Amino acid sequence: MSDLVVRWRGSINRLAPTERRALMERGGDSTDAIRDAVRAILAEVRLGGDRALRQLTERFDGVSTPIEVPPELLWEALASLPESVRSALERARRNLITAHRAMLPTAVEVEPEPGVLVRRTPVPIERIGVYAPGGRASYPSSVLMGVVPARVAGCREVLVCSPPGPDGLPARLTMAAAALAGADRVFAVGGAQAIAALAYGTETIPRVDRIVGPGNGYVMEAKLQLANRVAIDSPAGPSELLVVADSSASAELVAGELVAQSEHDPDAMVIAVMVGGGGWVEELIGALAERVAATPRREIVEAALARRGAILTAESLAEAADFAGELAPEHLLLAIADPDSHRKLFPNAGALFVGLSSSVTFGDYLSGGNHVLPTGGLARSYSGLSTHDFIRWTSEQRIEPAAAAALAEDVALLATTEGLPGHAAAAAAWRRTEARR
Repeated sequence: MSDLVVRWRGSINRLAPTERRALMERGGDSTDAIRDAVRAILAEVRLGGDRALRQLTERFDGVSTPIEVPPELLWEALASLPESVRSALERARRNLITAHRAMLPTAVEVEPEPGVLVRRTPVPIERIGVYAPGGRASYPSSVLMGVVPARVAGCREVLVCSPPGPDGLPARLTMAAAALAGADRVFAVGGAQAIAALAYGTETIPRVDRIVGPGNGYVMEAKLQLANRVAIDSPAGPSELLVVADSSASAELVAGELVAQSEHDPDAMVIAVMVGGGGWVEELIGALAERVAATPRREIVEAALARRGAILTAESLAEAADFAGELAPEHLLLAIADPDSHRKLFPNAGALFVGLSSSVTFGDYLSGGNHVLPTGGLARSYSGLSTHDFIRWTSEQRIEPAAAAALAEDVALLATTEGLPGHAAAAAAWRRTEARR
């Protein structure tokens, strides 16, 4: 079991500057080849519409298929699910509805001065595009995570794009989840071309106002290149997990968490930081080796550990917290004694899981939180997907005549100072108007 390959091992404070930089500076940088390929795909779809989508689907997916999935096939997919799977998906949907309904933003109204009223009101975004990845696995949970909050927020129309399989259709689980979540239309289009279609619109796929959902490097690059045309959620790359643990944690359960997140992708990043070190580290390495040997996705897990895996030690919880704050991982599992007392030391994470029983896997599926989260250190500035991503804000101002007269002199003064005499005159007119009343 000792031949397990993990890229980084040892103490946090003994990492070489190049090693620490490699840990911290991940994701976000597309290669020139990906950028150029995506740019060409976007241009093809913008100019060619549906015809380009069909050609690109044949080129990349090897199938010729209608762009839109007939609604009856979605309901057939849902009806064909084993009762236990449907029940689990329905439970996930219920929990998402409950949690996201509680997170709905509310209108704010304030009166800075008598007679001056400022309001900010949330308004649902009209049309949403949800990308549901395919590839190594089908992700019905990602469909729920995108569609359900949009429905809770009150969006008028929700569209789903997902790549076709050999039969020309998205994965059956993906179609079933789209029907269950309440998607209006589903399209058998994947990759950068799907993002282009949602952003530009084609003869079949309407242009949307916001695009959400995870995807591969081409999907992420397409979203970034189109961000000046359509709103997107946070840029997201391969899955990330940081476990901060101490000797109170079960090495076997921590190993399970590392394997679970690394099985997503060979580029997934999984890190365990043991506070205090000691024999627990060797225990974790042994437990991890056993888990890796037993998993059906062993090849993917081993690749992820070798590329971006780490088992590190910290002398104190404060040192681990400093490391976590700089890393700002997608998922942070706090597997220490009395985690509630220390959770505020760890603000920089896409989602914080407090206590070892708060397995990240539960958050991936059933807890009601959203698993579409920022990666690559962007948790320092971006948030996970929520109902807030599906609304925009309108601002209102109401100023009574007497309040307008009270504001007029200072507004005219500031406008004159800025060299805008028209503004000054418009404000001063209200003082004269009130004086004549």
